[in-house]
Amino acid sequence: MGINIAVDGPAGAGKSTIAKLVAKEKGYIYVDTGAMYRGLAIHFLDQGIEPGDTDRIIDACRSAQVTIQYEEGVQQVYLNGKNITARLRDEEVGNMASKSSPIPQVRKKLLELQQGLAKEQDVIMDGRDIGTCVLPDADVKVYLTASVETRAKRRFDELTEKGVDCDLEEIKRDIAERDHRDMTRETAPLKQAEDAVLIDSSHMTIDEVVAAITALCR
Repeated sequence: MGINIAVDGPAGAGKSTIAKLVAKEKGYIYVDTGAMYRGLAIHFLDQGIEPGDTDRIIDACRSAQVTIQYEEGVQQVYLNGKNITARLRDEEVGNMASKSSPIPQVRKKLLELQQGLAKEQDVIMDGRDIGTCVLPDADVKVYLTASVETRAKRRFDELTEKGVDCDLEEIKRDIAERDHRDMTRETAPLKQAEDAVLIDSSHMTIDEVVAAITALCR
């Protein structure tokens, strides 16, 4: 069985950025769940299924196998043994992924794929319910958070750097509302696993957070 690292936390805490850097540092596979949803979406499209055809989408889940590998340091996504990385950002793929991802059976299929990958490889996954639902037996669990003010300022700076006109107070409100939704939703709500290590990155650099998580890994 592979080494499993679970990183959970609220939106804007830097989970993906940190998880990718830890993966690179430790030689783990960073499991990009969004890419896996898109991999399933390609499978549905290749079966000639329309985004609204829920019954056929559910049926098609049975014959899909999506895996992630790293080749020369670059993430590659495979669908039933075929490399589909070049198709992941197609507009129709994104549309299908958006329409199909809320279907419980699609989420269940993705859960099976993620858990299967974790059994075979050393992985790090980030999300809202990795340590509580997806990898409840993970070797290391981290709950990565930061204050609403810190997360809003990071997002504000990111958008401003891209030339996007935005309002800091509005971003704060959006983040606080999303936190509430994530923590109170019925299915797999955001919460810190009992055995997770809490890391508040409000006053930490990216390198410091990476070092803190890497130190927890054997």
